[in-house]
Amino acid sequence: MPFNDVISRNDAAVLIPTETSREIIKHVAEMNPLLQLARRLPNMGSSQRTIPVQSALATAYFVNGDTGLKQTTDLSWDNVTVTAEEIAAIVPIPDAVLDDSSYDIWGEVRPAVEEALSIVITNAILYGTNIPASWTTGLGAAGIFARATAAGNVVTAAAYADLYEAIMGETAAGVDGLLMRIEADGFMATGHIASTAMRGRLRNIRDLNGVPLFTRSMQDTTRYALDGEPIFFPTDGTIADATSWMFSGDWSKLVYAMRQDITYKVLTEAVIQDAAGNIVYNLAQQDMVALRVVMRMGVALPNPINRVNQVAATRCPFGVLTA
Repeated sequence: MPFNDVISRNDAAVLIPTETSREIIKHVAEMNPLLQLARRLPNMGSSQRTIPVQSALATAYFVNGDTGLKQTTDLSWDNVTVTAEEIAAIVPIPDAVLDDSSYDIWGEVRPAVEEALSIVITNAILYGTNIPASWTTGLGAAGIFARATAAGNVVTAAAYADLYEAIMGETAAGVDGLLMRIEADGFMATGHIASTAMRGRLRNIRDLNGVPLFTRSMQDTTRYALDGEPIFFPTDGTIADATSWMFSGDWSKLVYAMRQDITYKVLTEAVIQDAAGNIVYNLAQQDMVALRVVMRMGVALPNPINRVNQVAATRCPFGVLTA
């Protein structure tokens, strides 16, 4: 009997039913930073969830006279699949380091690992960095940047008279700025995520009297507002200023679901191998422990039809501002 046989996911597929969500994607605005900005679906009971997305609109007609015939209309839906992919990290630490430490190393490690997981997720969703194939399918491209590019929603600030025009308005020749491009696709921006350098650029925007136009929200002094919507400046380096200054859009259209929330397990009697099968650490033999962190989640950006832009290829709820 061979020692390398394994029951694969394909072998077990019939035992794992695909959970189908009945939720039809609606135009719901929720404002939170990335995973909080996005709309969270109920936890997944299996590895996949199918979301019906409206692909054809209903049409009404005037009736011709008292005896005119009433016409019929059609509605149709396509499916978008959210597939849970595993994200994990293992942090090995020698016992001696733990013994000699005067503070709780695990207490320090856990937030760092969670931040690392968050960075991986953000980079995959925004830029397509190391993005799983199923997420590419669910987002309609390898990340939101690529999706916005394909829809013609990437704005170059240098092509406009000033930053205000690039974001809030249009050129003298009628070329739409960032927010107008999103609005031309039938969406309203509900929030923005920008690089830390962008904060200084926005502070420098002034009216003719020299009064700054970029201010903190009057309702929430802990946040900044741009065109009445919150704008966030992650300090974890996920927004690469050299690539993109700001992502704006209707974040309620970005959906995700958890298959398994973040879980921890302390390994004490295990080996850690590299991709070639070489043993990197033998925890028992080397007096080490390791913290294993695992989570599974799926992401999708459905593209429901709307009355403003009915062409799927040019319709996108996000836009990107670049240099």
